[in-house]
Amino acid sequence: MSIAVVTDSTAYLPERCRQLVRTVPLRVSVDGAEPVPESDFGPGELVAALERRSQVTTSGAAADEFAAVYRQALDAGADGVVSVHLSRQLSRTWDAARWAADEVDPQRVRVVDSRSAAMGLGFAVLAAASCAETTRDLSVVEGVAQRVADRTTTLFSVPTLEHLRRGGRIGAAAAALGAASSIKPVLHVHEGRIAALEKVRTTARALSRLREISAEAAGSGPAAVAVHHLGAPEQAQQLAERIRAEVPGCEECLVSQVGAVIGAHIGPGAVGAVVVPGGWKVAE
Repeated sequence: MSIAVVTDSTAYLPERCRQLVRTVPLRVSVDGAEPVPESDFGPGELVAALERRSQVTTSGAAADEFAAVYRQALDAGADGVVSVHLSRQLSRTWDAARWAADEVDPQRVRVVDSRSAAMGLGFAVLAAASCAETTRDLSVVEGVAQRVADRTTTLFSVPTLEHLRRGGRIGAAAAALGAASSIKPVLHVHEGRIAALEKVRTTARALSRLREISAEAAGSGPAAVAVHHLGAPEQAQQLAERIRAEVPGCEECLVSQVGAVIGAHIGPGAVGAVVVPGGWKVAE
């Protein structure tokens, strides 16, 4: 591959696709302990920690970690690097990657803000990796990643706003929804930030709206879809089945549990969907 693709561990790529890219880990700490890569602290451990009300904090990768990965790729013969990351509004990871790119070689290392996370980031990463197999033009690979990111809709619902509020990720959603315990918020990632989309009264209605909005976002043509959850596999599978039935052009519908970095902020019981109308494979 003449163009190397780099991402961070919150892309949550399907296992079969992880060898296509280089991944820099984000970290998790429980009750003030030494932070560990999120790959060393699984979703099950996270759910258990949150249920016993442990303090779970997350941290991004450092600039020197990105710089080391960029240099390794270039030293291995890559003509350039496209580094695609979770929203800069949700983490300092993009900033660290940008600083590293400037230090290593800003002409040969490009950094893309996906303005999302999980497969909202992952689909852009897959598009970049696929494109990198067919071209040596750094700008083309960068452009494909950005266009897929721009087309992506990321939605989710949480049983409680507590984890988002505690982690400082709630933004405008807190003002819109307040602390009403009877509300089951439907949220989305808008311009890189978490924002309120709708408020409903039941979990069933929240799942129904996730399905309906996902179908609207997918449109009538091909679409790539991912369904994520934390500790809610039955609800996630149910949502995925309904989306597959309602979106005839659904090229794929991945179902996976988020890792600890994103999971720490959305909490157990969260379910979400990521939709790319047109799919990521057909990006030009």
